[in-house]
This record gives sequence, C-alpha cells and structure tokens, in this order.
Amino acid sequence: MKIKEIIVVEGKDDTTAIKRAVEADTIETNGSAINEETIEKIKLAQATRGVIVFTDPDFPGQKIRQTITAHVPECKHAFIPKEDALHKHGRGVGVEHASPDVIRNALKDAYLMMDDAVEEISQEDLLVAGLIGGTGSKERRVKLGKLLKIGYTNGKQLHKRLQMFQITQEDFAQAIKVIQQEEKDE
Repeated sequence: MKIKEIIVVEGKDDTTAIKRAVEADTIETNGSAINEETIEKIKLAQATRGVIVFTDPDFPGQKIRQTITAHVPECKHAFIPKEDALHKHGRGVGVEHASPDVIRNALKDAYLMMDDAVEEISQEDLLVAGLIGGTGSKERRVKLGKLLKIGYTNGKQLHKRLQMFQITQEDFAQAIKVIQQEEKDE
C-alpha cells in the first residue's frame, strides 16, 4: 500500500513502524516542541502532496496535533486506539508499537479536521448519551472514539473533536446505538 501524502510522526521508531506497514515518506517532529523549520516542512509537504498527522495516542501526541493544526489546518489526521499502541511488555505507548495492520487501517481512515460540523451535536446530546458527567462516561468515550475513528478525548474536548471531524448526527446516533447494545450484552 502506497501513501501519497507525507506522514508526520514523532520520531525515528515511528517512521520505522510506518515503513513496515506502508510505502510512505515521513516528517519527524522529534518531540512535542516543534520548531519553525519543521512547521515549514509540513507546510511545504501539505502544499505539494498533502499531510497526514499520525502521532501517539497520548498527551504529547495530542499537543503535537494541536500545534500542527494551528499552523497547517488542512492536514488529515490518523488515529490509533491506545490499546493498539501499547508496548507488549507495558513499557510505553506509541505508533512504533502498533502492528502493520493497525497502522494501515488508521491511515485508510484518516480524517480532515474541519472547523464547522455538518450537523451540530450538542452538549446535551453528549450528556443524554452518557458520554460526559456520569458513571462510565470515560469508557463510552473510548468506545465512541474507536467506532468513529477519531481517537479518545476527554469530556471537555469531545464536543470540539466531533465538530472538527464533521461527525454527523446520524453517525453519532449509530455509534451510540452500538455502545448501548454492547452495554446490554455485558
């Protein structure tokens, strides 16, 4: 599988994991303190081939995404669930620990973040769905992030993430039905 866009990752081990899974070029940020030179490379890559941001499912990875999005908002984003990015001996989390299949699926499902959602999902929708402010909310958000392939987010950021990825009311409702059915089956 060959990827046209240039993939932005955090480090060399991530590049190695990407190249095991797909044929692609990468830009490495070398941590969450992205310098101006790296931002300029990402801008050029976006202008010429497009960019997919593919960072670790943790706080520093989210910080990198936010920094890149602030400077190059038209990038696509790929996410992997935290459990698919865990070191097999429990020492760390990162793209470098994901299997080639997980990496390929995440890249195939890359999203373009947008500022305005097609249909606004309200805070009340999140509350009624049990995604914020109650027992089991975090677990439901984890499941929602997997189902919609938008990654995990805390309760405060969920609304914004749903808007950025233009998640429709229909897709949201369908994911909630799946979550509720899983809870009934447990």
